[in-house]
This record gives sequence, C-alpha cells and structure tokens, in this order.
Amino acid sequence: MARAEMLRLALCLVASALAATGAGGARKTIGVYELRHGDFSVKITNWGTTIMSVILPDSKGNLADVVLGKDTIAEYINDTSFFGPVAGRVAGRIARGRFVLDGKVYHLDINDGRNTLQGGGRGFNKVIWTVKEYVAGGDSPYVTLYYRSFDGEQGFPGDLDVYVTYRLSPYELGVHMNATALGRATPVNLLQHTYWNLGGHGAGDVLGHTLRLHASRYTPLDAEMLPSSGRGAAPVAGTPFDFLAPTPIGARIRGVVGGRVPGYDANYVVDGEPGEMRPVARALDGASGRALELWGNQPAMQLYTANWLNHTKGKGGAVYERYGGFCLETQGYPDAVNHPEFPSQIVRPGQVYRHDMVFKFSF
Repeated sequence: MARAEMLRLALCLVASALAATGAGGARKTIGVYELRHGDFSVKITNWGTTIMSVILPDSKGNLADVVLGKDTIAEYINDTSFFGPVAGRVAGRIARGRFVLDGKVYHLDINDGRNTLQGGGRGFNKVIWTVKEYVAGGDSPYVTLYYRSFDGEQGFPGDLDVYVTYRLSPYELGVHMNATALGRATPVNLLQHTYWNLGGHGAGDVLGHTLRLHASRYTPLDAEMLPSSGRGAAPVAGTPFDFLAPTPIGARIRGVVGGRVPGYDANYVVDGEPGEMRPVARALDGASGRALELWGNQPAMQLYTANWLNHTKGKGGAVYERYGGFCLETQGYPDAVNHPEFPSQIVRPGQVYRHDMVFKFSF
C-alpha cells in the first residue's frame, strides 16, 4: 500500500473514533475534561476514561505534570503503551483466552501471544465513554463516565453497566469504579493504568524513586506472565520483590524479569482485608520532594516499571525510555477465572462490583 494511502486510512480511522455512533444512533464525541483545585489539576478524556495529566507543585512550589502520556487525542487512539486508561472487562492476562463459567466455555479475543490481555484487542481502553456528570471546579470537582459493555463483547458474557468517577479534593485524586451485571453472570476486574514519574513526566527514569508496598506476598509468574500453576502466593521476604521497607525501585530491578526484559511486572497481594480501604503503596521522589500514597479496597496490586518503553514519543517533545515511569494498579488476582484458589471475580445479575482507590500527594 502506498504511503499516502496508508496515511489516508489512518486519518479515517481516527476520525471514526473521534465521532462514533452509539446505541440508538446517538453520536458520541471525544472530549477533554479538566478538574482543578487551586494549583492541583487533572485532565481526563472519555476515550478509554484516560488520565492525560496530573499537575501539582514540588517542595519549592514548582508545578510539573507527573503523568506520562500524549499530546493529542489522535495519539491516544493510536497508543500501544497503555498510557492512563481503565482496562476491562477483565484486566491482566487470561490464559489461552478461555474460561468456564456455570458449565459453559467462553472464548475471548486473543491479543497477547496465546492469551487475552487487558480485556482483549478492543477493551474498555479503546471505546468512547459517555460523560454523565461533570463539575470542573469548587471544593470537590469530578467527572463521571459511563459505558454499556454488550453481551459477547470481546467474548465476555452478558451486558455490563460500568461507571468510573474521578474526583479531586486538596491534593487527592479519587478513582471510583463500579459495574453491574445485567442478565448473565460475568467476570469483572478493572484497573487504572497510569504511568507516574514524580519528578515530572519527562524527568528520566524512576529507578531512584523510593517505594514502599503494604504487601507481604506476591504471585509468582511463568514465562507467559501468568500465575504459576499450583503455587498460589509466595512471601516477598528474601526476594527482589520485597518493598516492605522503603527501597529504591532500581535497587534490585536487574534481578527481576518482567516479560523477557529486566523490570517489575508483578502482582502483589495487599495486606489487610479486601473490600476495606487500606494503604497499598507509597512512592517518593527525593529530588522534587513529591510523594504519592495509594489507598485501595482490592485484594491485589500490579507494579509495572515501564519495561517496554523504548524511544517512545511523549508529551511536549519528551521521549520516554525504559523505566521512565511506574504503575501502581489495584486489581483482583490475574487469571482468577482459571484459578479457583484465587478470590472470585464473578459478578452475578444484580450484583455490583465496586473498586475504589485514592492517590494522596504531598511535597
């Protein structure tokens, strides 16, 4: 295909995504929604419910954007690095793209070798969400987004109503997700996939950030980044996965292989009672003085250290390299639909899946 024809086709695909037709023939468009509380601001787009920026001061009052991402909506549509969206219907990997529920075998879209990753090739990160409510300012600015996931989407059973609310309070960002199954039981496991760099999104690697995790156990993975059969969760003590005490991210990273390259891409079991809000993680960038504390109510959390960034074009002319950011993603256990020993992710008709997290910033 000629270069000009390829460019024309790409532009057509972007235009189609920017103004899609939803159920009932209603047109859905993509927008950017800013939430602001003083010198603390966040930008969200309804394309994939993506966090585009988080701007806050450092210890000297200098503002910086601490989220990796892109400049334009079109770049987010074509993004393959998963900068800032919500993943679903089931985040993480599902082995062989299949599971059994109530005696029936379901086959999913396979988009990661032999497996399904982040809900399939057109997961919740690749759809336009409906903006239900938007309050830009005041004491508690927020935006609520909605998506109706249809029966059979990417192979998952049953309709699912999904809501995501981003809410600001002084130097805190709350993310509240809920989903209601309609008609049929279905697995649900959502996560928020923002890359953080507390020095600023283009400040280089995060290996010097200090990290503490409230997690005494982790889930060993096999070569396909799936839970090792029969092993369950293992203690972090004595392994490179131990962040029970504040430790630089890069201290032991060379001894960890996260998907064929050195780096963390690991599921941690959060200490405490699932369903209750409790501390999950704290990261600190000593140079800027910025710190991020994460609280959540899910049983587990994925730590990812941007292992696959490689000369990746970012915002404002920045170029992101390996370890240029880190993700802290509260979630259910990976591949839980195929591991009865893990907490269930099945939501039955009328039941509501609830997933809450709060990012607390200081400087």
